[in-house]
Amino acid sequence: MKIIKDFFIKYMALIVLVIALVSLFAPQSALWISTSWINYLLMVVMFGMGLTLKPESFVLVFKRPKDILCGIFAQFTIMPLLAFGLSRLFGLDAALTAGVILVGTCPGGTASNVITYFSKGDIALSVSMTSVNTLLAPLLTPLVTYLLLNTTVEVNMASMLLAIVNVILIPIVLGFVINRFFATATQKMVDLLPVISVVAICMIVATVVAHNAEKIYTCGFLVLSVVVLHNLLGYLCGFTLGKLLKMEPAKVKAFSIEIGMQNSGLATSLAATSFPTLAMATVPGAIFSVWHNISGAILAEIYRHWHTEEK
Repeated sequence: MKIIKDFFIKYMALIVLVIALVSLFAPQSALWISTSWINYLLMVVMFGMGLTLKPESFVLVFKRPKDILCGIFAQFTIMPLLAFGLSRLFGLDAALTAGVILVGTCPGGTASNVITYFSKGDIALSVSMTSVNTLLAPLLTPLVTYLLLNTTVEVNMASMLLAIVNVILIPIVLGFVINRFFATATQKMVDLLPVISVVAICMIVATVVAHNAEKIYTCGFLVLSVVVLHNLLGYLCGFTLGKLLKMEPAKVKAFSIEIGMQNSGLATSLAATSFPTLAMATVPGAIFSVWHNISGAILAEIYRHWHTEEK
């Protein structure tokens, strides 16, 4: 099983890309997956994340509060503001603007932890930032989304908060509790979790791409341009902020990756449930899911050759 796990982790970007392309050019191959499955698939990913969490995952909050507080501030300001600015700069319509901003206001995902590991970055900082920001998402994601979108589309904060609690918070807490009391049993599943997560992410991407294939043909290049800039500027801003805070290289890597990579699966899910009349709102999240895995793999290769010695 470890061989299969390593394969899925190493080639995650390529697997997601292939699935996305097949779903785009042969949408009938994935139309059997209902859009109503998206929330359940994301819940599977979040439950898996909860199973990997331990009390030690949150110890860093108290040991290095400055790093975590800076991470929270950066996560819910840099990417949302970049999303808002790029949407205005490229003149996106209401649906695409909603989708891009949702990507920006969501927390980082588990993919950032994998990329940080490959980058020889600070794993503890990455996991702690992901965990804390994800737990804060039910409050901050609807709030920041409302502040940026309320003049463009109607944002139901209560509905969005409830959706995040159901899709993110409950599965994570359930996974955490099970891991806490049945650690021996859950450890046997560790090698299987990445495989399940990658399969679930691929199904989410395939669903959104296949059901919106025709619409993607008409605006795909425009959305891809915004998504690529959003992601790369996120990496750059995270890197710059880490350097300004005089962090050591391993921390800078984690900070950069955590800021630039988003839980785009959550963004796609929220777009489908919170803006049901704006079908194209799900597209930015789907494209981001494909792109940030590719860019993350490339960045990991660059960062791996950057020293991690503390100064």
